[in-house]
Amino acid sequence: MSDHSVPPRPDGALAALARFCHRRRRLVLLAWLVGVLAVAFAGFGYGAPSDNDFSGGDSGSAKAQKLIEAHFPERRGDTLTLAVRAAKGIDDPAARQRIEKVIADLDASPVTGPVISPYQDGSLVTRDRRIARTTIPLTDEEAKRSDVEPLVAAVKDASGDGVTLGLGGERAEKAETPPQGPAEGVGLLTAAVILFVSFGSLVAMGLPIATALTAILGGIALIRLVGHLVPAPDFTVLVAALVGLGIGIDYALFIVTRYREAQQDGDDPEGATAKAIATAGRAVLFAGTTVVIALLGLVVMGQRLMTGVAIAASVTVLVTMVAAVTLLPALLGFTGRRIDSLRLPRRPSRPRSRERRAPAERWAAVVQRRPLAAAVLAGTGLLVLAAPVLSMRLSLPDASVQPHDRSSHTSYTILSEGFGPGYGAPLIFAARVGSADADLRPVVEAVGRTEGIASVTPPRISKDGRAATFMAFPESGAQDEATADLVHRLRDDVLPGAPGGGGVQVGGPNAGAIDIAEEVGSRLPLMIAVVVALSLALLVALVRSVTIALQAAVMNLLSIGAAYGVLVAVVQWGWLGSALGFPTAMPITTWVPMMMFPLLFGLSMDYEVFLISRVREEYERTGDTRTAVTRGLARTAKVITAAAAIMIAVFSTSLLGPDVSVKQIGLGMAVAVFVDATVVRMVLVPAVMELCGRANWWMPGRRGPAHAGETPLQGAGSRETSGRMWAGRR
Repeated sequence: MSDHSVPPRPDGALAALARFCHRRRRLVLLAWLVGVLAVAFAGFGYGAPSDNDFSGGDSGSAKAQKLIEAHFPERRGDTLTLAVRAAKGIDDPAARQRIEKVIADLDASPVTGPVISPYQDGSLVTRDRRIARTTIPLTDEEAKRSDVEPLVAAVKDASGDGVTLGLGGERAEKAETPPQGPAEGVGLLTAAVILFVSFGSLVAMGLPIATALTAILGGIALIRLVGHLVPAPDFTVLVAALVGLGIGIDYALFIVTRYREAQQDGDDPEGATAKAIATAGRAVLFAGTTVVIALLGLVVMGQRLMTGVAIAASVTVLVTMVAAVTLLPALLGFTGRRIDSLRLPRRPSRPRSRERRAPAERWAAVVQRRPLAAAVLAGTGLLVLAAPVLSMRLSLPDASVQPHDRSSHTSYTILSEGFGPGYGAPLIFAARVGSADADLRPVVEAVGRTEGIASVTPPRISKDGRAATFMAFPESGAQDEATADLVHRLRDDVLPGAPGGGGVQVGGPNAGAIDIAEEVGSRLPLMIAVVVALSLALLVALVRSVTIALQAAVMNLLSIGAAYGVLVAVVQWGWLGSALGFPTAMPITTWVPMMMFPLLFGLSMDYEVFLISRVREEYERTGDTRTAVTRGLARTAKVITAAAAIMIAVFSTSLLGPDVSVKQIGLGMAVAVFVDATVVRMVLVPAVMELCGRANWWMPGRRGPAHAGETPLQGAGSRETSGRMWAGRR
């Protein structure tokens, strides 16, 4: 048996890379700074604008949109809707003066077209003359937020003396949605506190944060540049920042932890750096690759913009991985043995007796004494949490679910009161016609007679006489399940049964949101299957065990299901929703579950990799599964708990922001990480591995696992050794 009193010198490509970065730390740091600044200058100066058009594909709404764009070019621009409520009626002299001034201000804006006054068109006013509306066309398709903000402010300021005004429309909603604000700063500050408490040193705390922030800056700038090739929606940068901050700090945390342990074992700074990168750095690369593979699973959704989200987020993850194994070793070279400088004052700890074990080790022993009961209880609890997912509904948020102090929500409320809740969710019907004399009246009449339709507009023929459109207003709002049922009834029963209705397509933003939600729901199982299969293959290659890979997949699915269930209960059912910053109960935003799954599956695999890699090392040392699980859990419990706390803090800060969709994904991911780091890692993993015993290490083609008492392979007994840590005993 080899003498392990002197830790072996790590070898391999990662160790060599770490030594190079440590020795040439000034060159590496300069290269990173120059590279990030250059990319930031190019990305933020010449990056592609965001693209929020989720339409496309072969759905009915996509076909209707193509017809309208081809034959009604004048309707391509966005519009705003002014809603007015006057307690004494809009004809009251004081009210009229106030209303006409607002209309004049809107009409005079350089980005708006002619505004029709409700005093000129009686159809824009309710019968009691208390509520009125008008549409404001935007002449500039590229109108910026700064162009629309003065219009929103003018309308809000005009309210008073019994007159309430609101400006609605997608551009108005975006204009009055404030930036994310201090949320990321709060998350970063919380992460710093957790790191300081965990490490007890300001220097050790600063390294993960500096590495993560540098990587995020470079990653976000690259996202802007990649947008020229693969467009992505505006929420991509925020999601990428949240993910990059969380995993960037976590990856650096794992490496710094191994670096400190190596120094405590007697290694010099360069040797400790090489060992940290060769072990924890190797796990970081595998974990990050798993996240990237999981994110690229979004490509199978067939959504152009979600492909952009997947690639953009993957770019951020890749940059954080590279920073962890290159920039961080250089920073460690500057700190050297001063890694524990500027320490947190602590009482001197009393020497631990040999019999007294760490809390995590004692907890693992408790679980291992009753593994079946622990596994059943934990699994049942996760299934209960996941149960609400069976009633999940998907939709895109509109003005009805925005904060009630917004002008867009005021507009929605006024229009719903005066013209019905479906006024803000019109269905636009489009069809090809043979001539300008084409008669769509039978179709219009059939739609008007349909239960759930409040009113229908007369058909309008395009100038070229080749297409026609008309609008129908539902009795229900955009977020109501009845509206989706109505769209299906129109498509399946009403239009096919009306003369000339077979070629009519149902479109508009409302129908488009319904089509996108159904497309996502139908493709989600395929994406889940692809992500699980690819991640399983990677994990098998990493841990050299089919059993452990299958355990990880099932446990990850349980934790993600629990997160979905909690999200439905809070957001859709409204349980504690208002306390968590959701203005009202609402369906889950369409892109949230399909974005959450690959991210969470990848992040869950991160913790699996870091835990099982330590378990594997201990198993290589002892040949006993129970001891390996106990010691592996004891060695990783503190660092995984700190990493999970950082993730939870970062994701939870999204609840402080204004975007309801980002709030949803932040809440769901925070819940999933909490469940994964507690129930899964602390209960299910030790319980299931105890139940499986030697079967944990089953791999096709392998003779069998190492058995207790077998002499370890030369060099495999040290936890820092990476070259053989993944290979199974033959």
